[in-house]
Amino acid sequence: MSQPLVLGSTSPFRKELLARLGVSFATAKPEIDESSLEGESPQALVERLAIEKAKSVGKEHPEALIIGSDQVAVIDDEVLGKPGNRDNAIAQLAAASGQIVTFHTGLCLLNAASGHLQSLVEPFRVHFRKLQREQIERYVDLEQPFNCAGSFKSEGLGISLFRKLEGDDPNALVGLPLIRLIAMLDNEGIKIP
Repeated sequence: MSQPLVLGSTSPFRKELLARLGVSFATAKPEIDESSLEGESPQALVERLAIEKAKSVGKEHPEALIIGSDQVAVIDDEVLGKPGNRDNAIAQLAAASGQIVTFHTGLCLLNAASGHLQSLVEPFRVHFRKLQREQIERYVDLEQPFNCAGSFKSEGLGISLFRKLEGDDPNALVGLPLIRLIAMLDNEGIKIP
């Protein structure tokens, strides 16, 4: 690869996903304000934040290809943030019980050297089973998903909470839609594999 590749994220989950592609890359923490704008849709929010993250990291790595990504979970038009603690995680999962939660993942690939930018939003829907409070509490106590939008880890025991998953790229649920990223990298001349 002629240009260095930088993942604009410190998420261990995104790092693990990107490593699956077999390319060398560095990681960098983007410095941005992640607040939503008044009246901003969840889709517009995650696309804007993915772009801002890539541009923030691009300032420090002006010759690199920068990957920015952001994700929100939405239930009944309400954005679910990271729960932060046990009580909030239980409340989020109780609200999701029997419902469909849509995850919107914003993805941006910025060629910092040329200024060429590609971005998109990848949706993924999670159909939750009807959950009893005891199931929810047991799950939360086992996995402690306090730093995960939607209060679960689909790559772990969180899969037990679902009735059905629906979307084009299961990696989008974890936070980095690899199928779309591979196409973006191809547009920059990087072939995977």
